Amino acid sequence: MTALPASVDPWPVPRPTGPVQVTVTLPGSKSLTNRALLLAAIADGPSVVRRALRSRDTLLMAAALDALGAEVETGDDDWAVRPGVFDRPARIDCGLAGTVMRFVPPVAALSTAVVTFDGDPHMRLRPVGEVLAALRSLGVLVDDGGRGALPFSIAGTGSVPGGTVVVDASASSQFVSALLLAGARYDDGVDVRHVGKPVPSLPHIDMTVAMLRQHGVEVDDADANRWAVAPGTVRAVDHLIEPDLSNAAPFLALAAVTGGSVVVRDWPRETTQAGDMLREILTLMGCEVGFVDEGLRVSGTGALQGVDLDLHDVGELTPAVAALCALAEGPSHLRGVAHIRGHETDRLAALAAELGRLGADVTERADGLDLRPATLHGGVFHTYADHRMAHAGVILGSAVDDVSVENIATTSKTFPDFAEFWERLR
Repeated sequence: MTALPASVDPWPVPRPTGPVQVTVTLPGSKSLTNRALLLAAIADGPSVVRRALRSRDTLLMAAALDALGAEVETGDDDWAVRPGVFDRPARIDCGLAGTVMRFVPPVAALSTAVVTFDGDPHMRLRPVGEVLAALRSLGVLVDDGGRGALPFSIAGTGSVPGGTVVVDASASSQFVSALLLAGARYDDGVDVRHVGKPVPSLPHIDMTVAMLRQHGVEVDDADANRWAVAPGTVRAVDHLIEPDLSNAAPFLALAAVTGGSVVVRDWPRETTQAGDMLREILTLMGCEVGFVDEGLRVSGTGALQGVDLDLHDVGELTPAVAALCALAEGPSHLRGVAHIRGHETDRLAALAAELGRLGADVTERADGLDLRPATLHGGVFHTYADHRMAHAGVILGSAVDDVSVENIATTSKTFPDFAEFWERLR
């Protein structure tokens, strides 16, 4: 696990004095925004990404595509994208954005110049070697000093032969999505075959496939662990970005822990977002969940039931769910998420440490956490520069007195001004 950082302006989590009754409008999905921006940059004409999320991760993606040669105008809500000629040397800052580090290199391979990649110090620890190895096998020149990690460079020749490539995507579904997103622009398309343990977060690959098809790209995903993209044009398409459903977790948890009711506006009736699983999880934990005219309503009883959940496909929800389980009246077992050790931080180790620091009875397992009922107390909840860890701390602070979250600003990765937004809910 990342070394414990010093506290950075710990933010006292406002604790509601009674059941909360609120309706919230959340920013757009980071996953959808960054996929839409990238596809727009390699499309056959200009397009608009509407209700785009404006956050650090999406601004880094926009800057990366600009650096390659596209034009991205980052407005308040609607972002205009014009494809360009990728013929200039570029330096790409990945920050802490896995989508930039993994999705942009296959596009950079279409450039006629050298493109270098680096990011925040922690990003040098996150896995990207499978993407780089796959690009090499497709004929792309990659220089990573044998590290399989940042920093690295791509020396493009203006085209990529493409073809069949074998990857082990058991560490991240983004390895597959990265190759699929650019694949239609390769001479022979791309045929991605996964070998290894099951791919985590499959809904994110489903999201990629669905968006490619919206752009007129032919994708064959009929066989398990194989995705084939045919070569061809990426049609310019305007996108309307859905709310970020994973970011809804702390808000819906507010209903659960206070016995109140929270409505998230514009929750889609059908979606590929992993966060949609919150509807099932919160129902299992004892909440009433259902669609209303405005969106999705969750009502709590103030008491939470323990759960036994395999979160393999929705690992990003683990921090929020773990926080709820620490507040539950019965034991919980969360499993299937060994891969989240390679996210912004080792999330399993971090959750075990921070939940335990506030009195939770938690055991860290190789692929998950066991939690048992315990009396929690106040203290500082460290985030390890991880926005999902911040969400977990906020959930605890909604039910426990005197909880502060260190570096709440890390939520800007996917939710700018989160703290100010949260404080207005009281």
